[in-house]
Amino acid sequence: MRTIQLQRKLRLRLKRKQGRGVPMQILEQIYQQESRRILATLIRLLGDFTLAEEALQDAFAAALRQWPTEGVPQNPRAWLISAGRFKAIDQLRRKARFDASLAQLQLDAQDGEVVPDEDDDKNIEDDRLRLIFTCCHPGLAVEAQLALTLREVCGLTTEEVASAFLVKPTTVAQRIVRAKNKIRQSGIPYEVPDDTQMPGRLQVVLHVIYLLFNEGYSASDGDAVLRQSMCDEAIRLCRLLYNLLPEREVAGLLALMLLQHSRSAARSSAGAVLITLEMQDRTLWNQEQIKAGLELIEPALAGGNPGTYAIQAAIAALHAEAPTYAQTDWQQIAGLYGILLRLHPSPVVELNHAVAVAMAFGAAEGLARIEALLSRGELDNYHFAYAAQADLLRRLKRFPEAKAAYERALMLSQQGPERAFLQSRLDELPRT
Repeated sequence: MRTIQLQRKLRLRLKRKQGRGVPMQILEQIYQQESRRILATLIRLLGDFTLAEEALQDAFAAALRQWPTEGVPQNPRAWLISAGRFKAIDQLRRKARFDASLAQLQLDAQDGEVVPDEDDDKNIEDDRLRLIFTCCHPGLAVEAQLALTLREVCGLTTEEVASAFLVKPTTVAQRIVRAKNKIRQSGIPYEVPDDTQMPGRLQVVLHVIYLLFNEGYSASDGDAVLRQSMCDEAIRLCRLLYNLLPEREVAGLLALMLLQHSRSAARSSAGAVLITLEMQDRTLWNQEQIKAGLELIEPALAGGNPGTYAIQAAIAALHAEAPTYAQTDWQQIAGLYGILLRLHPSPVVELNHAVAVAMAFGAAEGLARIEALLSRGELDNYHFAYAAQADLLRRLKRFPEAKAAYERALMLSQQGPERAFLQSRLDELPRT
């Protein structure tokens, strides 16, 4: 709680001081642009999340006092890192924690070994990469990975994280505290995994980023189709990861999110009514994001044997390049989903494959696949499966069965705009 109070106090002081001199404006700008980088380095230097967070706030508080009179240092980031480190040592000394960690910090301070070089940008960026992998360690629960990543890497407040996932701030705070305790008690290393561990660990990081994006792009509940800030944070985080670690699957995920997010402005009306892909105004699609996503497809697919995110990005690219819904290359999309199903077999991928088959080869063939999938019971609580079934039944004019499927989907859906859309489809069915 002390860290949250310090952060609020600092932001309030910066806001009050704004306009009273260039140093205040510069400090505000540095806080927005550099605080996450500085935090990542302080975590490496101090070996403790909470201590590093408090040191970060203490460093900015010191800058708030000193810079207006002493001037902005030549390298503000290095100054803040150094100030934060010494503030942490002072705090430990005040608490009389003369243990091995304090002794080592004091030795490092005397030797000057932990002071970052003013031009050591690579070292700073390596710290950010270490922080991402630490927050997304497989030893932590997925909910904790998400909360910790948003809080420490993206810089969201506890309240903002809670609002994003529609939970209480106390719940998020507890998850973060438990995650930090687990990192400390289990000795989870603050490092980038080596080549032997990288494939599995990278997949966990990408999975967390994509979960974050999906929750923003298609919220699981609530009254909004889209949570823009969550999509933006996921894309920003993936772009950072790609700059630091330009792996093919990172390129694939970044391409996928950019291409999907390019449709955001067309996905709902002013009244927050859901608009399906078939009915979207494609002139509203963000062409800049589409271009950026398409440029990433080539490195994502290079070398053969593409990963799951690269294949999904290729599917999104076919949607992005189609002039109209009717002109979409559904056969190629169905083929790509077939490849994805072999690489990553899951009921949800199988459902998407069935929908693509329906569009490419007829509603009856797609419906048979969906009903076979539903008969296995694996998607009993997945409203998208019943919504897809209902849509194909409607197209085949099997209205009583479509009505039952829409009602089942409506019962399972928790998102307001999706429920309104399903209800409108239900109301449009012939009464006989």
